[in-house]
Amino acid sequence: MCVANLAELAKMIETEAQALGFALVRVKMFGGQSDPTLQIMAERPDTRQLTIDDCADLSRRISDLLDRLEAEGRDPIDHAYRLEVSSPGIDRPLTRLQDFADWKGHEARITLAEKLDGRKQFKGDLAGIDAEAETVTIVTQDEASHVLPFAAIEDAKLTMTDRLIAATAPLSAEGADKIIEVEG
Repeated sequence: MCVANLAELAKMIETEAQALGFALVRVKMFGGQSDPTLQIMAERPDTRQLTIDDCADLSRRISDLLDRLEAEGRDPIDHAYRLEVSSPGIDRPLTRLQDFADWKGHEARITLAEKLDGRKQFKGDLAGIDAEAETVTIVTQDEASHVLPFAAIEDAKLTMTDRLIAATAPLSAEGADKIIEVEG
């Protein structure tokens, strides 16, 4: 199984998302050989959410892009896969430095690629960023403040709390029970 260049593919997908007025949150390939899935998360910058119709529009646009690339002999994914387009959800992944600033005050779980000060995992409230130094500050439950290099973060996501639920009240739950899948 091979994805030619996920970063290059993400740039192409980001262009398609931006054409619809969306911000790309994440492009990820997972599922291995048994159930390969190309996951795309995007959001409207003003609401931080996508409606079901938004997901369907972006899915069609990305499918058209991937079909066009395949027809030109430039298919970036050399095997069958499932395309999944969604909103990042309430306990969203934090993938961009700005995400850590936008969600300041909310609880998050951060995993580093390598240990820093003897640990890889940090859970606590996001306290902001230093954009110039490209660092994220998190205050853990023991009140300790940790400054983490953004480049060292392997995975980060918000933690479900009442405060987060209140801050992310959905625009509309209409259609939330529908699943749209497109085979690639």
